Amino acid sequence: MALFDRTAFQRDLLFIIASADRPSGQDIKARFEAEAATDVNRGNVYPNLDTLVEEGYVEKGRLDSRTNYYSLTEKGFHRLRQRHEWERAKLSSVRLES
Repeated sequence: MALFDRTAFQRDLLFIIASADRPSGQDIKARFEAEAATDVNRGNVYPNLDTLVEEGYVEKGRLDSRTNYYSLTEKGFHRLRQRHEWERAKLSSVRLES
């Protein structure tokens, strides 16, 4: 529940996929690098996307003969929502000292 069974990188990939319209693997990699301000090895992106597909969080389809797209499944969306609610609940109890 709440994606505790996924790595932080995989959770971030899910958020990126959720915020785009059927992004390709290259699009996902580029968005991650832009938002995280860090380089990501291609060899890390695609195996993690495949894991998310195998686990039913993401659907993989064909854009053309060379390019796949990825989209969030209902299960993926539900788990992201749970994660967001869990994080929000944890942050709402934080009291910062001045």
